[in-house]
Amino acid sequence: MNRMTTAVKWLLIINCAIFLLSFLLERTSVGQIFLPFALVPRSVIFSFAIWQPFTYLFLHSTAGFGHILMNMLTLWMFGTALESVWGTRRFLQFYFFCGVGAGVCVIVLNAMFGSMNTRTIGASGAIYGLLLAFGILFPRSIIYFFGLFPIEARWYVLIMGAIVFLSALGDSGGSVSHFAHLGGMAFGY
Repeated sequence: MNRMTTAVKWLLIINCAIFLLSFLLERTSVGQIFLPFALVPRSVIFSFAIWQPFTYLFLHSTAGFGHILMNMLTLWMFGTALESVWGTRRFLQFYFFCGVGAGVCVIVLNAMFGSMNTRTIGASGAIYGLLLAFGILFPRSIIYFFGLFPIEARWYVLIMGAIVFLSALGDSGGSVSHFAHLGGMAFGY
């Protein structure tokens, strides 16, 4: 197993620190301070909140502990290998390209088919981009699906992509942004 790499370590620290801070502040009157940093298509398009396609990647608290746990676990599992091969600079460029690209997809697709007031948070778009890159670079690596079933990375990526795609088709306004997941994979490709 690879050692913890620099960018992955700092992304984990920053995401967890912001999660903890926003989780604690949510219970106070100061908790609203993080609202302008979530991705809201209407705000980006009409109020020129152009920072939101970047800042939403670091917010997880309103989605719950499971959300950040899965995102950070996946970042560690796949990001460490990718950063080891690419180097820190290229890894960060790819991570933010996928994350911001996923945010752009959320804005465009919600403007066309969804709600302009949809609030999106989390690094899932960037994470799905990393997942795709891992599947392409390390297709025969074994991943334990649900922690139990060994499967090659290429099949794992295909299964996860199919699950997200089918979920997007059947979603009727749920709290998961399948547009971000698919957008992250598309930009990752």
